[in-house]
Amino acid sequence: MRRIRLSFADLKVEFVDRDRALKQLSELAEKGTYPVYVIYGPEGCGKTAFLRQAKVILEEEFGYHVIYTNPLAERFEEILEFTPSVKDIVKEVLGVFPEPYSKIVDVAISIAYRVIKKFSRPRVAVLMDDIFQAVGLDKAEAYAKTLLNLIEYPPREYERIAVLVTSSEGITWERVGRHRWVTIRIMWNMSRNGFEELYRFVPDPKLDFETTWRLTGGSPMILSGLLRAGWRVEHVVNDLIVSRNLEEALLRLNDESLEILREAIEDPDVIFERLAEEPVQRLRDKLIEKNLIIRIWDRDEYFWIDVPPPERDPGLGIGKRYAWQSPLHREAVRRVLSASSK
Repeated sequence: MRRIRLSFADLKVEFVDRDRALKQLSELAEKGTYPVYVIYGPEGCGKTAFLRQAKVILEEEFGYHVIYTNPLAERFEEILEFTPSVKDIVKEVLGVFPEPYSKIVDVAISIAYRVIKKFSRPRVAVLMDDIFQAVGLDKAEAYAKTLLNLIEYPPREYERIAVLVTSSEGITWERVGRHRWVTIRIMWNMSRNGFEELYRFVPDPKLDFETTWRLTGGSPMILSGLLRAGWRVEHVVNDLIVSRNLEEALLRLNDESLEILREAIEDPDVIFERLAEEPVQRLRDKLIEKNLIIRIWDRDEYFWIDVPPPERDPGLGIGKRYAWQSPLHREAVRRVLSASSK
């Protein structure tokens, strides 16, 4: 299996770890997906890297025509990628849309339809990264159904089709998950051993591994932030506070919600234990919307892409039913609350 090289901060690193996820991918490639697979996980946990590695595996090992799109990609050339075999179709479709890159999700779906029509019993894979954030919450369900229609009502018979969608926006979970249109799976941050492999790519000087692990909880995004910030933890925490507008968002909470939030910093399962209370529901939704926590309903590996987090790890902010996306996400909230109480 060819491991791709990825941009990480200002480095080029090899795709590491995720052995179980790649085994799961191979199993999906053998039979296709039904219905659409939606993979949720913490922001920056490695979902994009997984999809980009998946593209290569599906192409080179299983003979799929692959259409991959990442509407939020920083680099223009990574917004739409595809197997060379569909190059002419891509050119045709891009010519049909007046502003194709503003409608890139529709473009990718259109390409997939044309691939099925053109080739005899093709294997087709549609990989879509963070599209719900791109299309908007109000359209998430509609796009989930459109992708299911691609599987159920193709323009022509295909051999296999695989549709994988990722999202870090847990607020769409209940909307798309309440239908039979999708199968929801979760991806967590990297395991300790896998994260240590990634850590070895980072040049010295750097924090020792144990400290780095306790700050990041295995989050590649947080590791990248620390590297870019010259290992100044304060800068990464402040970036989280500013980018999520936490000061204003949290200071709008009433006293009861603030007290629950202080408890959740120590144990995120407080949210689950008191979920019957309306203020807790509103707080939970706000924390999910801000990409601060993620819900976890089961540690059975069947429900996970790759391996689940430990049953509990208070040091990393992981509870049985809810978890902070990383220790520094929790620290950002802690600091805002501490500053507001002075």
